[in-house]
Amino acid sequence: MAIRDLIQGNFLKKNVPVRREEWISPFYSLQKEINRIFDNFFNEITSDRFFGDVSGSFVPSVDVKEKDKEIIVTAELPGMDAEDIEINISDDVLTLRGEKREEKEEKEGNFYRRECSYGSFHRDIPLPAEIDPDKVEAEFKRGVLKVRLPKKPESERKAKKIEVKTK
Repeated sequence: MAIRDLIQGNFLKKNVPVRREEWISPFYSLQKEINRIFDNFFNEITSDRFFGDVSGSFVPSVDVKEKDKEIIVTAELPGMDAEDIEINISDDVLTLRGEKREEKEEKEGNFYRRECSYGSFHRDIPLPAEIDPDKVEAEFKRGVLKVRLPKKPESERKAKKIEVKTK
């Protein structure tokens, strides 16, 4: 007995009809086309057509801490220098801007390599209290920017203990 005789089903027949996906449902091809249109639409939204060239920008990590008398904003800006950073305050919004430029050049015998990378960022941080702009201090150390924003005395939160009465 041959192995061919042991296999059941239509596996060895040559004229087996092929079931096409379009035959499953009359709406299958419509659904497939709608999916394709949505995929194309969302791929275009995330492309350069709507957002511009996003390859030359980066978003630094920023922490905002509110204390009793001040607000402290910390931003991680690795590989940047203090002169590449711009800080502004207007209408209770802190604006951080900067541009990162890095160029590497390597020459060795018949080998020459030059790499350039550029990136810029812009962050607007809404401030939860009125700030005294004359007393703002900024410090940049080892790629970390720390901005201390003292609150105006009238905007400082004062705690008051309230007694609970029992009846």
